[in-house]
Amino acid sequence: MEKPLLEEKHKLVEKLGVVIEKNNQLAPVAARIISFVVLTGRSGVTFDDLVTNLCASKSTISTHLNHLLDLKQLEYFTKQGDRKKYFIISKCHILTHMDDMIDSWTSEKELHLEMKSYKEKMNEFNVDETQLFSLDFHNNYITFLEEATKSIIKLKEKIVHK
Repeated sequence: MEKPLLEEKHKLVEKLGVVIEKNNQLAPVAARIISFVVLTGRSGVTFDDLVTNLCASKSTISTHLNHLLDLKQLEYFTKQGDRKKYFIISKCHILTHMDDMIDSWTSEKELHLEMKSYKEKMNEFNVDETQLFSLDFHNNYITFLEEATKSIIKLKEKIVHK
């Protein structure tokens, strides 16, 4: 890989690593491992690739790699005649993450529907128009959640049928 492209990859590993670390409550090195694997793609990443590119000790990489395998966030494959393991993102993990997003958005949508219903009832009893609840935010946010959920369901179906 050319040097500018490799530098760009390393910067993205750091940026993505911070996001993954925060969102998944993972240790920094574990998050960087996932980032590096994501940015390498289906060809997979070897243990040695991770040690070299993440500038971490073998024991640190090994510990976090085993933890990510236990969490089923990563999986590996081997190549005939090659004793190395090639690590990739687990398809199961991606689908589980999408299910979690769908569940979260569905719960949030239900809460906003309840709040909207309450505000509509309160508006019926309010004689002062300046005190009426605006429902625009709820309407727009409910629509957003519905569309986002539909989109992630479509993406999930494409992954499952791939």
